[in-house]
Amino acid sequence: MPSKTIRRFAMALMMTASLAGLAVPASAQLAVFDPTNYAQNILQATRALQTINNQIQSLQNEAQMIRDMATQLKRLDVSALLKLNKDIAAINDLMKEAKGIAFTLSETRAALKAQFPQGYDLSITGKGLAGQAEVRWQSAMDAFQQTLMVQSQISEALQADAGTLNDLVRASENADGGLQAQQAANQLSALVAKQQMQITTLMAAQYRAEALDAARRAEGEAAAKAATKIFLGSGKAYTAQ
Repeated sequence: MPSKTIRRFAMALMMTASLAGLAVPASAQLAVFDPTNYAQNILQATRALQTINNQIQSLQNEAQMIRDMATQLKRLDVSALLKLNKDIAAINDLMKEAKGIAFTLSETRAALKAQFPQGYDLSITGKGLAGQAEVRWQSAMDAFQQTLMVQSQISEALQADAGTLNDLVRASENADGGLQAQQAANQLSALVAKQQMQITTLMAAQYRAEALDAARRAEGEAAAKAATKIFLGSGKAYTAQ
């Protein structure tokens, strides 16, 4: 068979097969790919995934916020209030031990009235004047001694305050949250207030001692004048008969 005839026969078979394929029922055909529908499905899946990611991120943010709140509310482990109160109590006890004239208004008035009279009766004796002067001298000495004791107590407290100050500053610098920092700041303020109270107490004791000593000297001059007047009497020691 000539080659041209063979080629024509082959082409006829191929066309026949193609026509046969087109005649196959729809149920037996292969599925057709729809690019538009596929793109829409991809877009919907992407949107759903983004929504899930947003929800996860929101939950993570809320969890971090809760952790931050817990950190902010964490309490400070360092507390110097007990020591500060103890130092203040020790100084107050020293002030209550005041001898001669106590640090109360009523007792001060009574002591001033007894030890520093406005005037002297001419009937008083030299022994009586000396006894009153001794009482005033003792009150002044007691006041100066108490001042020295208060100074010593405050000096010891100040040495300890240096360590307390370092602890509080270190705790403030290492604070994890706002509450710890605020608590450290409050204790630092309490330390400053305590030192101011100590200075005020020392000034009260010092001024009291100085005031008593000045009053003692002034009263001594008044007593000396009274003693001279008693000694001289009326100035008429002898009357001619």
